[in-house]
Amino acid sequence: MSEKKQRKLTEREAERLKQFEKVSAEMEEKGYHKTEQTMSAVKANIFALALSAPILIVGFVLYFVIGKSTGDFYWNSLVFLVVIVALIPVHELIHGLTWSIYAPNGWKDIDFGIMAQYLTPYCTCKSPLAKVPYIIGTLMPGIILGILPTVYAILSGSFMALMIGLIMIISAGGDMAIVMNLLKHRSAYRELLVFDHPTEIGCCIFEK
Repeated sequence: MSEKKQRKLTEREAERLKQFEKVSAEMEEKGYHKTEQTMSAVKANIFALALSAPILIVGFVLYFVIGKSTGDFYWNSLVFLVVIVALIPVHELIHGLTWSIYAPNGWKDIDFGIMAQYLTPYCTCKSPLAKVPYIIGTLMPGIILGILPTVYAILSGSFMALMIGLIMIISAGGDMAIVMNLLKHRSAYRELLVFDHPTEIGCCIFEK
């Protein structure tokens, strides 16, 4: 059963889904072949842990091999918690800012929401994007909030920066799963567009 059948949509989500289905129908009328690539929140979380685990292991190993701990984590645990909570909306904002660069209508094509049942915030783009821009926008929060702080932690010895980076990498695991599914898709068509799903985790591929 799909996510949209399992949970009640807000009025805004229902309106966004209606517009998504309208644009999708118009694209199919133009000869595009549609392939849906969505997943449940549970499946996304499982993929998130599986895909982020190797990165976490490498990060820890490099930190303890190269870095020299400053012992800052225990003295700044409150700051750490505040930063983690604050970075949750920042993660979604980075999705939006990056996609808006490539979207036909810029920031007007970006919208935000939250799956209340799973306490999962999300960002969506209301227009189809080319494959590479979609992937860039999907991975950018994990790079900026996860990879870069982890590299900084390894070089500086900051354990707090390491934990922030690794947790943000875990939070980007669902994004990595979406990109992996997209990369696994083999297409014989010359044109491919990716349409972010407005209410589910994942996207739809349109080809012709």
